[in-house]
Amino acid sequence: MRKIMEPGFYFLYLVAIITFGVIFIVKSKDKKYLLPFGIACAVLGVGDAFHLLPRAVGIFTDTLDAPSALLDTWLGTGKLVTSVTMTVFYVLLYISIYIKAEKNRPLCLDVTMCVLLFARLILLALPQNEWATNGGSLIIGIVRNIPFTLMGALVVYLAFKYLSKRPYKFMWLMIILSFAFYLAVVIWAGTYSWVGMLMLPKTICYLVIGGMGVADCIGRKAKEG
Repeated sequence: MRKIMEPGFYFLYLVAIITFGVIFIVKSKDKKYLLPFGIACAVLGVGDAFHLLPRAVGIFTDTLDAPSALLDTWLGTGKLVTSVTMTVFYVLLYISIYIKAEKNRPLCLDVTMCVLLFARLILLALPQNEWATNGGSLIIGIVRNIPFTLMGALVVYLAFKYLSKRPYKFMWLMIILSFAFYLAVVIWAGTYSWVGMLMLPKTICYLVIGGMGVADCIGRKAKEG
């Protein structure tokens, strides 16, 4: 059952989140905040594909717990790509929230976000990550996620402060939950392979965030009609 259900879910998620991104980009002509939001969703989906598709292959072929050298390389490289694109996702979401709120971004927060972004990218580039062999220690896994988690915390704060109305009212909560599932995978998936299944609720959180944008588009269209 898992051979069909989990890979099938990943496929539907990737199609949905990328489609959401394209819709938001198209609709951004009259709603400027949807442009960075749409790019964020599209980038997220494309990046996640590099991680989820090799994982789906491992599940389908019963080799996830003892992958071949080639699959290990795919899984490791996929983790690197999705780590970068998730980081870009939150930078774009940060920009989108300020545009939606019609607020000027404080220079100090822009600088903070840039510093965290570069720190994250530098840590991802360290050879100790051993991406090519899907290796790397737990310590490097935790360290490289410190600036990423701080970026997420900043976006959570802004979403809670400025997105107080539906459909984006609970975006802050979805971000917190997605980080909780993600960090659990970072810390324990190397010891317990089943923990990787927490990628399922993590992706559901992203789908809900994308669904908020869809509800926004539908709601505005209904009002215009």
